[in-house]
Amino acid sequence: MPEGPQHVVVVGAGVAGLGTALSLSRAGHRVTLVERDPTPLPATADAAFEWDRRGAPQVRHSHALLARLRNLLRDRYPDVLDRLLAAGATEIRFCDNPPPEMADREPRDGDDELVALACRRTTFEWTLRKIVVDLHDVTLTHGTAVEDLLTVDDGDRLRAAGVVTADGTEIDADLVVAALGRRSAVPRWFAAHGVELDVDEEDTGIVYLSRFYRLHDDAEPPETSGPLGGDLGYLKYGVFPGDNRTYSVTLAVQTDDGELRARLLDADNFDRAARALPATAMWAEAGRADAITPVEVMGGLVNRRVHYLDDTGEPFMLGFHAVGDAHTCTNPLYGRGCSLAMVQADLLADAIRAQPDDAVARARIYEEASVREVLPWYQASVHQDRLNRERAERDAAIAAGALDAADTSNDPAQFAQDIMREGLMPAVRTDPDVFRAFIRTLNLLTTPDAMLTDADVFARVLDAFNDRENRPPEPVLGPPREEMLAVLSG
Repeated sequence: MPEGPQHVVVVGAGVAGLGTALSLSRAGHRVTLVERDPTPLPATADAAFEWDRRGAPQVRHSHALLARLRNLLRDRYPDVLDRLLAAGATEIRFCDNPPPEMADREPRDGDDELVALACRRTTFEWTLRKIVVDLHDVTLTHGTAVEDLLTVDDGDRLRAAGVVTADGTEIDADLVVAALGRRSAVPRWFAAHGVELDVDEEDTGIVYLSRFYRLHDDAEPPETSGPLGGDLGYLKYGVFPGDNRTYSVTLAVQTDDGELRARLLDADNFDRAARALPATAMWAEAGRADAITPVEVMGGLVNRRVHYLDDTGEPFMLGFHAVGDAHTCTNPLYGRGCSLAMVQADLLADAIRAQPDDAVARARIYEEASVREVLPWYQASVHQDRLNRERAERDAAIAAGALDAADTSNDPAQFAQDIMREGLMPAVRTDPDVFRAFIRTLNLLTTPDAMLTDADVFARVLDAFNDRENRPPEPVLGPPREEMLAVLSG
C-alpha cells in the first residue's frame, strides 16, 4: 500500500458512495466512482426525481435527513448544506414549533442542534452528485456494473486490488469501497474468492407503500407540530416533508397482511386511507396537492449487518471496506439510512487518515468506529421490530378470539406499547425536557437507550404514565383494521 494519497474505487454512486467520494477526495485521495444505473446528471432537482434508479428502488419512497446528518454537513461540508438549501431543501427546526400543549416554549441552549432537513432523497443525491463530479480528483462512470473483485495474495489474506466491470474492464485500485445498498453483492463477490462473510439478518416484518405529492401554488402545508405519524399495530404511517413544495405519505403494513396491502396499492384507496388517519388527513385532503407518483411499494425489508472482521479481529479481505447499507442496514421506516451512511463515509476517511499504510489497523479503527456509531441503531431496530411483530401477533390472536386481552397484562410488547402511548408521548407533548430528549434520540444525536438511562427523563415519562387516569384519553391515532378495510372498500 503506497503512502500518502491513494486511488480508491467506490462501487455505487448513491448517497453512501457519493458521501464516501466527497470525504475521501477532500482528504486528498483520488476516487473512481462506478455506478450501475445509467443516470446522466439532469439540470434540475425535479428532473432528478425521474431518475430510473433500479439499483436503488427506495429513492421514490419517503426519506428523513436527520439532524445528525444536517449537523455533519454544517460542520464539515457547509458548501453541501448551502447547495441543498439553494436547491429547495428547507430546515425543520423542531424547537421553533413545539407541541401546542407545552407551556414552557422558551428556547434553550442546544436548540440549534435540533434541526433536520426536509428534502427528497433524489434532491439530496442530485446535489451531492453535482458537487462530487466537479472535484478534479473524482471520476464517475455510470451505466456500468461491477461483477467481481480483483484480488492478490498478501500473506495469509487476500487483498482487494480493484474491480472488474461487466464488460471485462479491470480498474486497479489501492482500496475498494462497496456502497451498493441493501441489495449488496459483496457476500457473493467474497464467496467467489473463497471467503465466506458472516452476516446477521432479520426480517423487519413490514412492507411499505409511499406516494409523493406537490402542494398547489395557492396552498400552504398544514400547521403541525411534533412527529407526523403513528402506529396502529396493523398499520404504521407518516408524513415526510420534501423540497420544492413536495411531501410524501408512507403506509407500512405487516408482511402477511396481503389483503390490506393489495387494497392500498390502489391510488384512490391509498388516499382514502391517508384521509382516515388524523396525522395525515390534512395532507391528503382534496384540493391541497396533486399526486406526482403512483403508489410505490417496497418489500423484502431486513435488518442486516455484515461482519468484515473475523473472530480474531482480522479483516476477511485487506484493502476492502463497505459503507451504508452494504455494511449495516436498518428498517427504512425509521429513516436512519442516509444519515448513517454519511456518518460512515466520514468514519472511513478518518480511519484512512489515521492508518494510511496498515490495512489491518485501518480496518479495525473503521469497524470499531462503526460499532460505536452505527451498531446501536441496528440493535435498536432489531429490538423494536421484534416488539412490533409480537404486538401484531398478539393483536391478531385477540381479534381471532384465541387470546383474551386481559391475559396480556404481563406481555413485554404490551407494556412497551402502554409506556409509549400513555407515558412517553404525553410527556413529549407537555414536558420540554422530554420533548428535547425525544427529538435528540429521533435524530441520532444520542444513543438509542439515552432516554431510558437518563434518570430524570425516564422519571418524567413514568410520572406521565402513572398520571394517565387523571387526564383525558389519548387521541385516537386511527381506526381499527376492520374499519379501515371498510373505508377502502368504498
